[in-house]
Formats: sequence, C-alpha cells, structure tokens
Amino acid sequence: TDKEKNGRISNVFLTSLTEKKEIQLTRGTDMNMQPRWSPNGELISFLSTRALPKPNKEKSRSQLWLMNPFGGEPWHLTEFERGIRAYEWVDNNTILFSAEEDPTLYESEVKERKDDTRVVEDAAHTPPVRLFKLNVKEKKVTRLTDNDDWIERWEVSHDGKKVVAVHQRSLAFEWDQKILPVTYLYDLETGQRKQIFTEGRILPFALRWTKDDAGFYAVTPYSTDPRFLTATINILYYYDMATGSASQINLDWENGLASGPEVTDDGFVALLAAGAYFQPARYLRTGNTWQRLSISGEHAKHIFGAALGDDGKTLVYEYSTGSTPTQWYRATLDGTKILSPVQITDLNPNFKDKVKAKVEVVRWKGSLDEEVEGILYYPHNYEPGKRYPLVLNIHGGPTGWDMDAWSLSWADPANLLAQRGAFVLEPNYHGSGNYGLKWAESICCGKYYDLETPDIEKGVDALIERGLVDADRIGTMGWSNGSILSISLLVTDPKRYKAASVGAGDVEWISDWANVDFGQAFDAYYFGKSPLEDPQLYIRKSPLFKMDRVETPTLIFFGTEDRNVPTDQGWTHYRALYHIGKVPVRFLLFPGE
Repeated sequence: TDKEKNGRISNVFLTSLTEKKEIQLTRGTDMNMQPRWSPNGELISFLSTRALPKPNKEKSRSQLWLMNPFGGEPWHLTEFERGIRAYEWVDNNTILFSAEEDPTLYESEVKERKDDTRVVEDAAHTPPVRLFKLNVKEKKVTRLTDNDDWIERWEVSHDGKKVVAVHQRSLAFEWDQKILPVTYLYDLETGQRKQIFTEGRILPFALRWTKDDAGFYAVTPYSTDPRFLTATINILYYYDMATGSASQINLDWENGLASGPEVTDDGFVALLAAGAYFQPARYLRTGNTWQRLSISGEHAKHIFGAALGDDGKTLVYEYSTGSTPTQWYRATLDGTKILSPVQITDLNPNFKDKVKAKVEVVRWKGSLDEEVEGILYYPHNYEPGKRYPLVLNIHGGPTGWDMDAWSLSWADPANLLAQRGAFVLEPNYHGSGNYGLKWAESICCGKYYDLETPDIEKGVDALIERGLVDADRIGTMGWSNGSILSISLLVTDPKRYKAASVGAGDVEWISDWANVDFGQAFDAYYFGKSPLEDPQLYIRKSPLFKMDRVETPTLIFFGTEDRNVPTDQGWTHYRALYHIGKVPVRFLLFPGE
C-alpha cells in the first residue's frame, strides 16, 4: 500500500534459486503484475499500468510490457483499448492472450453521447471475451476464436497446438447458476473446436496439460446438490486426447483437492484439504489409475502453496505457521521426500523483532456432538493460571476456513488483539471448507445458523472450562459470514458478548436475495427455498426482527459499493439498533470500497 498514492502498488522481483540473491526489476507507483519468462529465458513479459510513451486516455491502463532481466528499461508491447485478461507464451515470438473484443459501433455511439447508463446483464452488448495471438516482433494481433460468449479461463498445450477453454454463457450465472459454462477444445492449426465435458457438471477452474500433451487435468467443484455449486469440494478429472474421454481420478482423499496439480512425468503432485492444514501428496500414474503417496519433510505440514520445476524435482514452496510469518523455500523433491530446504526470500524482515502470539489448534465437541476445530491465538503477555479476555474472529464464506498459517490483515488482526492482552479464537464451524463435503454441506437446506451458532458458543464454553478465558470479557468480530454469525451470537446469547465489531453482515434476508450478485445461489441453497416460495422462512431467519434482544455495543462497517453484502444491510442494522436505543452503535462507511 502506498499512502501518498492512496492506492496499492506492486513490482516484479527476480529471486535466485541457487544463491541468496534478489533483484528488484521494476520500481515506481504502478501495478506491475503477472511476470512470465519467454521460453528461451531471454525476456520477461509483465502487465503494467505504467504510462505509455504517448499517453492516450482511449487505451487500457493495463498493457503488456517486455524487459531484459539483465539490464535496460522495459518497453511496451501493446497499446490495446481493452485490457488483457490472461496470457501465456507459446514460443519465443508468440503470446496467446484472452481479452474483450474491440469496441463495437454501438459502444462508440454510446460513448460519443456520453451516456453512462448501465444496462444490467446486457448480454447483447457486452463484448465477448475471445482468444488472440500476438506476434511479438511485428506486434501483430490475430483473433483465434469468434465466440459470442465470455472465455473465463484457458490453458494452451506445450506444443502450442491445442487450447482447452471454459466459456461463461450467462451474465447471471453467479446469481442463479442456471446456465452452466461450457468447455471447448480448440485446435489452433485447423481452427476447429469441440465441446467436451458434456455430461454431468464439470466446470473446470484449473487446467494442466501433461508433459507430453497426451491429455490434461481439470479441477472442478463438486456438490451433491442438484441445482447449486455453493458448498463444494474440489475433485479432479483427466481428459485423454487419444480417446476423447474424461474420467474422474480417485484421489483416495475424502476432503478433496486444495491446490494443484503440479504435473510430473509419472503423474502429479498436489496439496490436499486437511482441516487446519494441507497434506502434500504425490500421485503415481499406472494406465488409468493413480496411486496416492504422502509427501514428508521438515516443513511438509505447513506448506500452503507450491510450484514444481520442469525437472520434477526442484520444488519451491510457501511455508508458515500461525506464529511464523510466510517465507518461500527451495528444496529437492526426491520421490516422496522433501530434502535440503533453503529459504530464498526475506519477506518482512522487521517481523523478526516483533512479538508473535503463540498459536494452538484447538478442538471441542460442537453441534451434533461432532468435533469442531479452531485456531487459538494466545495473549502476548500470557501467564498460566490467569484468565484473559476473548475475542472471536469468525471467518467468512461460510465455506472459508482458518489454518495454522500466518494470517494478519485488516480483516484478521489477531496479533494486534493478542498484543492488547486477549485470546483470539477462529472457529471452523459447520459449513467451513477444507473439512470435506459432508461438513461443508451440513448447514444447507434450511439449517443455516442452526449448527454454526452452537458450534461457536460451545467453543467459548470450552475455553472458559480450561481456565483460559474470563467469562465476563468476551467480544466477537468478523466480516461477511463472520459478521453474520457474530450478529447471530448477539441475538442468541445477548448477555455473553460485551463488544461486537461486524463488517458487511446481513440482518435481513428477503432483500439480500435480489440485491446480492450471488443471491439466489446462496440464499436458496442455504435456506432451502427462495423468499418468493417462503417469505416467512426468510423473516424467521433474519436477525433484524430480534434486534430488541441485543445488549452488546456494536460497531458496523460497510463499503459503499459492496455487491456481496449490500450497504443497505448496514443501514438497516444501524437504524434498528439506533431506533430501539438499548445499546451504543456506530456505523462506519468506507467511500468507494
């Protein structure tokens, strides 16, 4: 964050994997993003908002630039009216990219009239997102697809001859999930395309070609619900080019995939969902079956992101714990063992001199007498035998989750609270992700609130029973679903909570259904019906009509442009507490956020 600019900046750095050496390649107050090596390693491409040599307001702020990593000023490669969505090098002179089509005559006329009216979900006049080829030397662009929908993600084969692409077909898909995206396989030599994954609900959000381009892996969400992919786990398919068929890979892991796959000559490496952690695993392929092998090593339990080199052995990974700030390491992957890890970054060096909270993964019996897991931060000044205040910091989603990993942000200030002498509990209540499909789906179909609220309450009880927490000094905070559940606690157990800080939380669900970008897909899934079908259900679920129970001083936070939890929800919450007049309430609005 740059205070003088009043915005964010990002720069490109070059990090050596063989010696402790880091070089900053870009500087200034621009956004420099998505660096990519050219195949021969001679150039680095990147997207940047830096000014063009001849600034033009008609051009996109983000353009593609090139640099020689061994010296010299970067130079711009494109001057497009629209920004590039995604891009990849195909060979040393060719880049593939996806972008909106150039402005139409209709758009030009609207612009000339200075008409800033926004037509909602105007499919007829929303520019399609297509694939293009860019000749680097000639700066010549060739359109590769003529689709009238919107390509969301794609992956090009190693030989540059094939592309698999996922097309969004409905501008309202996020809201109701009615018209599903489709996936096409493009032959760039013939220009032909073929729709694949035509059976079932395979909606890839990650695609990886095998080393020999004989097929590719596709990660897709999975739910037992016939209508919505709202609470899901990630499963994996393999598409075989020779047979033109797709088959689901048996991951031999109930909780599903967390990230990956990183393709190897003999299969792939992935991180698997494992509650407060990820489990690194290697999958060895024999024919059409894959065998799971657990990966071990000094840092294996706390790896939260990884990339594997083309040699299948050089591993770069992100390591942290709840009390150890994130760093990146290089190591050797020898079969299933991570050997000789070496730290290659020195991020946030001033953290070395700061006190960090002790962090513990805690468990207790919650709803349905099932085990609930959470992350507990200890006060910096903790002394055994003393009781301390407790602040609940509840994650959003509800399919988010908290991990035994470094986390410190505007929405997750756990160490600041611990510094001030409080325990902080981050509960992974029923409905949280990373714990498997049964857990994620457990609060659907009318059970929203019914399991999560008791889960959290019982977590508080457990800490009081352990002699850690002062029962008279408990507060709660969270954003989005964390705010929603904090508000639920205030109307369920009014006398327990002495302070609440709630950001972007719903209090009234009927208006939420229509006003949220994903309203039908969220509300009808978790409540079981839409408000048109059962308005009384939505009234019963809405804390608004129980605000007279609240005894907790409340801070309410909202951005004025929120489309996930509309700002009107904050106004309704504020006015209700203000009108009833039982507790102090403050409403803070962040302009333009």
